[in-house]
Amino acid sequence: MAVLGNDIIVFKDGVAIAGTRSNEAQSSAETIETASPDDGKWRTFLPGRKEWSINVGYLVLTDAGVKDLLLVGGVYTLKFQGKSAADTDGVTGTAIMTDCHIAAQMGSLVTGSFAFKGTGPLVNPTTV
Repeated sequence: MAVLGNDIIVFKDGVAIAGTRSNEAQSSAETIETASPDDGKWRTFLPGRKEWSINVGYLVLTDAGVKDLLLVGGVYTLKFQGKSAADTDGVTGTAIMTDCHIAAQMGSLVTGSFAFKGTGPLVNPTTV
């Protein structure tokens, strides 16, 4: 059965980020070009270093929520998992909050977003 977007939760230092509207996780690996003595006309590659990031869109739930802007530059332990998953499911890692954005328009709900950049590995808690 397919998972709905509202079934995925991001935890920051063990506490679910409240009022999330969207969660996006990304991991990528660089590629290192190598030379092949067998076929010099085609490029060949080796896998290189990896990196990951998580972006969270959320509703600002209280007036004090504007203080989230002060969290930028902090280092947090993040966990990305399904809400009905066991604690050993999902992925976890340490990340730096690189960006916090709050949008407040007249007549609309106040929304915000966090951007986290992983520092170190993103791992499955069962393998730690």
